[in-house]
Amino acid sequence: MAESSGSLETVTEHERILQEIENTDTACLGPTLRSVYNDQPNAHQRFMEKLDTRIRNHDREIEKMCNFHHQGFVEAINELLKVRADAGKLKVQVTDTNRRLQDAGKEVIAKTEESVRCRIQTRNIATVIDKLQLCLPVLEMYSKLKEQISGKRYYSALKTMEQLENIYLPKVSQYRFCQIMGENLPKLREEIKEISMSGLKDFLESIRKHSDKIGETAMRQAQQQKTFQVALHKKNNVNLKKSKIIFNGHISGDKNGVKSKYVAGNEDTEEEVLNVQDLVDFSPVYRCLHIYSILGDKEVFENYYRKQRRKQARLVLQPQSNMHETVEGYRKYFSQIAGFFVVEDHILHVTQGLVTGIYTAELWNMAQSKIIAVLRTHSSYCTDPDLVLELKNLIVVFADTLQGFGFPVTRLFDLLFEVRDRYNETLLKKWAGIFRNIFEADNYSPIPVANEVEYRNVISKFPFQDTETDKKPFPKKLPISQSVPQIYSQVKEFIYASLKFSESLHRSSTEIDDMLRKSSNLLLTRTLSGSLQNVIKKPHIGLTELVQIIINTTHLEQACKYLEEFITNITNISPETVHTTRLYGLSTFKDARHSAEEEIYTKLNQKIDEFIPLADYDWTMSEPDGRASGYLMDLINFLRSTFQVFTNLPNNSNDHAAMSGKVAQTACMSTCKHLSTSLTQMLLDSDLKQISMGAIQQFNLDVIQCELFASSDPVPGFQEDTLQLAFIDLRQLLDLFMVWDWSAYLADYGQPTSKYLRVNPSTALILLEKMKDSSKKNNIFSQFRKNDRDKQKLMETVVKQLRSLVNGMSQHS
Repeated sequence: MAESSGSLETVTEHERILQEIENTDTACLGPTLRSVYNDQPNAHQRFMEKLDTRIRNHDREIEKMCNFHHQGFVEAINELLKVRADAGKLKVQVTDTNRRLQDAGKEVIAKTEESVRCRIQTRNIATVIDKLQLCLPVLEMYSKLKEQISGKRYYSALKTMEQLENIYLPKVSQYRFCQIMGENLPKLREEIKEISMSGLKDFLESIRKHSDKIGETAMRQAQQQKTFQVALHKKNNVNLKKSKIIFNGHISGDKNGVKSKYVAGNEDTEEEVLNVQDLVDFSPVYRCLHIYSILGDKEVFENYYRKQRRKQARLVLQPQSNMHETVEGYRKYFSQIAGFFVVEDHILHVTQGLVTGIYTAELWNMAQSKIIAVLRTHSSYCTDPDLVLELKNLIVVFADTLQGFGFPVTRLFDLLFEVRDRYNETLLKKWAGIFRNIFEADNYSPIPVANEVEYRNVISKFPFQDTETDKKPFPKKLPISQSVPQIYSQVKEFIYASLKFSESLHRSSTEIDDMLRKSSNLLLTRTLSGSLQNVIKKPHIGLTELVQIIINTTHLEQACKYLEEFITNITNISPETVHTTRLYGLSTFKDARHSAEEEIYTKLNQKIDEFIPLADYDWTMSEPDGRASGYLMDLINFLRSTFQVFTNLPNNSNDHAAMSGKVAQTACMSTCKHLSTSLTQMLLDSDLKQISMGAIQQFNLDVIQCELFASSDPVPGFQEDTLQLAFIDLRQLLDLFMVWDWSAYLADYGQPTSKYLRVNPSTALILLEKMKDSSKKNNIFSQFRKNDRDKQKLMETVVKQLRSLVNGMSQHS
């Protein structure tokens, strides 16, 4: 059953396939035939058998159909044979008609083909025109771009590029030339950036080279404006508001005027407006800034510009090694720095963010520190006060100029105090040389005046006041030497020179007065005092010169009050004002006078020491010569003539008279004491072994001459016998030996009423032992004479007692 049902299904399937083959297009038989092979085994064989059976069925049907229609077929053939002859004729006629038609249509075909070609060309031309209308604006814009680049209108060129990229090129992007244009635009941008950067580099190099001219112009304008305001203030005698220095659109404050090279010979009374753009072409900066801003690289440009300007700032702030040698070196240095910051200030105000206030302030602080360090170093090399003064003026003008552009300059004005100290040092050195030349050229003699004109000429330079001298008729001599008015005049010149530095420092009169007095004190206490001390200590300066120096310093001391008045008249600050510095001239000249006095005492003593070695005593003589020694008489005559010089000491007032008398008296007393000491030392010299009584008597004659000199009142003012007390020690010693009054000396030793109170036992012992030895040597046979033996025994007894006194004194001490 199962097999029979399967066979039935197969037969039904084959029937379906055969129906599809008969009813379906032959192009779609593939899937139908493929199903034959996908069925059960031997299905193909059974299908083929079924197909053959179906073909035989159709053949029998065709045969039946043909048998049924055969007679009609024969009749149709016969009809066709009849028509064949007519068809031949028709063919000939059609052929002939076609030939004639072809011949007639050849010209029409040619015209038609030509018309087609024209229509195609017309259509192509219209298409080209349409496309060109799209491309022409692109080409025009690109040509315009090229012209703008060649004309260096880079900002417009960038705008044109932007239009090309955003508007024109997208419309014709399918064309190759537009693609090439699009590829070239970034290159052109880079080219524009490079060109603008090259222009910026040229600009930076240009302002680096010309910054000194820019700064010089700014400083000159500031100086001219300030000088004009000062002149106007003096003319109207009113306090003006702050003067305005207009440069590059900025206004600076008023400062006290100082003269310098920046002041023009003919100054305008109207404000002269200077613009930094008149001196510098800033278009490369603006152009480059705009270009980089458009390209989105503004920050890159700002960093590059600031970096390069910092480098230039360091170069500008680096001075030349020999800058301190000339004022032009300093002027160029300041001009370069001023020009640099004038440019930066302009850039700050005309650009948006290229430089900022913070950046400029940092750059200025760095510059200030470097400027101060450089000026400290180079000003220390300056030895010319005029150069230091010019430097100060330049600093003031430089500071005023930069302050006018809003830069803080307090540190620069503080630096001026250090420069002032350096200026004072150079002035002191200069005046030290001036004083030295004055002292070297001085003849240390009173100034002779032959008439009233010469006298007025002297007192016009020095406030000489002496009633006694005024009463004397012409010709006459002033007690001072020629160096006094010269020194006084030079001190005033020094004050004037110090005052020059105080100008335009914006300081009060009190501060200027204080500066003048302090610098004047340095001149008096250090420079002039040092010069006086050097003169006093010079070997060739004799007693006469020293006496004249004492006279000179006395009158200079009196003139100090006039120097006080001189400074007061300049500053209008009274000396009685609280905290006002006093001049130390009084102490300076007193110290110099005391040094001169000490030098007089020293030189007199040295002169005595020169005479003493000339002594030629015969210490073993038995009898004196009966007259004083020649060396001593020469010494006394020298002292007499020397002390005559002291009569020229100033005594125009009681104080000066007391002073001059004291100097003379002190010198005379010092000389006598030194002479007495020298003579005593001669007796006690360890090289002197023996002294005879005759030598003592001869020595006594010389001492008598010394006492006579002391009693002759060589210098007036001594009380009676005061000067002779200088020889009292030597006198008592000689009297003791000549009178041979040992019993009284030993009996009264230590008593206030002793006749020989000033005789020291050790001194007496030394001299007595020398006489003892001399007595033994010269009197070989004296032991045979009773008097000589008694005297010898007495000497031995006295020697023992003196030794006991000396030993007692040493134990007591």
